[in-house]
Order: sequence, then structure tokens, then C-alpha cells
Amino acid sequence: MIKILLDAMGGDNAPAATCQGAALALENDKELYLILTGRKAEIEAELAKYKYDKNRIEIVDCPDVIGMNDSPTEAVKRKESSLMAAYWMLKKEDDICALVTAGSTGAAIVGGQLILGRIRGIKRPALCPAIPNSRGGVTLLCDCGANAECKPVMLCQFAILASAYAEAGFGIKEPKVGLLSNGTEEHKGDPLHQETYSYLSKMDGVNFVGNVEGRDIMLSPDCDVVVADGFSGNIALKSIEGCGKMVLSVMKKELSSSLSSKIGYLFIRKAIKRMRAQLDFDKFGGALLLGLKKVVVKTHGSSKPATIAASIANAAYIYRNELIPKVENKLEGVDFNALIPEEA
Repeated sequence: MIKILLDAMGGDNAPAATCQGAALALENDKELYLILTGRKAEIEAELAKYKYDKNRIEIVDCPDVIGMNDSPTEAVKRKESSLMAAYWMLKKEDDICALVTAGSTGAAIVGGQLILGRIRGIKRPALCPAIPNSRGGVTLLCDCGANAECKPVMLCQFAILASAYAEAGFGIKEPKVGLLSNGTEEHKGDPLHQETYSYLSKMDGVNFVGNVEGRDIMLSPDCDVVVADGFSGNIALKSIEGCGKMVLSVMKKELSSSLSSKIGYLFIRKAIKRMRAQLDFDKFGGALLLGLKKVVVKTHGSSKPATIAASIANAAYIYRNELIPKVENKLEGVDFNALIPEEA
């Protein structure tokens, strides 16, 4: 059995969405054992609506809930919250493999660093979502919001972390890594990106292909991983999400604007359905919080049950494919002290 923790009170739609997602995940994977943390009475009331294997689920009662607006550092001190209780269990119990939460991003990051801890040598963890691309696969964006300010060594480590994720999570051999910048030329970008470009060009274990622009995240055939500081990466991610929603909204409006449009829709509806499926972020689950000692998946606060189930499935898949050992092996192959000055 693969034991995975679920922060049942995390997210805008908890515990309804998390509990339904848990039931879906148990149905889809017979080797899963889920531990739900949160208010027991509320969780039991939601779970009672579904059929699931009661022998493969456990509830840990936690009276407190961390709100989206709570201070992350203060939240860590509240050990009776559903998220922090989950982190302590993840840290102390070796047979628990992963944690999934739709709760506060800040609290998830701070709790991951201060309670669970980082992989040896990693400066900071990074959020890494899988973004659908034009090839029908995914491009990994690392970081998308965990670290607004970065140093070159951090961006170089993000390249290693995301490369290992591409291999373990999506079977991409020797993933191509690009650096998000305002142009593809080597000299583009601010001093941070210029320095990082120089270091990535010399790194072993990273298949660096140079600078990439924002449009390349979804369109470039030559990039599997895009490395970014958390500030730029978050703007890029939110812009992509907003653009996708706008396109679907305009398409829906235009296809229902006239009788001829409605008739035309009947001929292309299968193509539109395939397009929506290809551009569906939810099917990949949440963003992996890379760099921690165990697998942690941070999914969107507004996640629906299907997204919760996909996040749990992703966490199990990543554990089965030994992401953490692969990261550690890649780190052993790079001498950061020799490659990058200490102040960088």
C-alpha cells in the first residue's frame, strides 16, 4: 500500500471537494491508503455520500484550519491545523509517502521547509506545475511562485529539480531546459538571468538549450522544462491561465451568437471537445513542491474533486518512480561550489 496524506480542510471547496476527490482516488488505485486530516465530523459527513473502501482510509481529527489570508509563519505554529498536522506525520512516519493539499500556498511552502525539510544541498523549494503544450504533452514551469527573489544558484537547482521531475513524472529522457527571459539571445535579461545563463551552459546533468520567451512555454518543440524566478514564473502561469479562459469564453460566445454559428458548432463539437481535453490543466493535478525530502503536491485552492483525485494519483506515481532519489543522484553530479561563486 502507498500511504498518502490529504489535507481535507485545505481549499475553497473543502471538505466537500477533497472528500469526493479522495473517494475517486481510492476507486482508481487499489494500492492507495489515504490519511485525511481535518475536522473528523465534517469529513465523515462528506464521505458518507460516497462508496469507497473503508479499510483504505483513515481520518486524523484536527480542529484548526489555516485560512488563505493567515500568516504562513504564524500558521506553522498551529500544530492542530489540518495542514501542519499532516506535515508532522509526513516527517515522522517513514511509511507515509506524500502529502496533497489545496490549502494556503504560503503555509505549504513554509511548513515544507521548517517541518519536513529540504533535500540536502537544496537552497529553496520550488513550485512546478505541468502546463499543456502544443505537442500534446506538458512543459514544466519551475518556479511559479515560491521564490519571488532568486539567486543564480537557486535557478540552477530548479533546473535539476525539474529535470528529475520530467524524467520521473512524464518519462522524458534528457529533458530540454530553457531559461525564461525577455529574448532568446544569450545577452538578454537582467544580471540575474545573464549570470544564470552562463552557469547553466556549463552544468553537467542539465540539457540546457538557452533562453526561451513566455510564448515558448506552450509552443516550443525544443523545451520540456522552463526555469524561472517565482515572480516571473507566477506572472507567466497566471497569464497562460487567463488567456486560456478568455479563448474558451470568446469561443462559447461566438458559437452561440447566431443560428449559423450554432449549426456550425454541430460539425466541430468533437474537435472542440478534444481541444478542451488537451488544454485541461486539472488532469495533471497540482504543482509539485520540488526540493523537499518527500513528495508534496500543492493543488489550486479552487480545485474540484477530479483535480484532487488527479493530484493524489500524481503524488503516488511520482513516489513509485522514485523522484527524490533521482534528484539526489543528479545533485551528486554537480559541484555547485566549483561552478558558482558562493555569493551567487
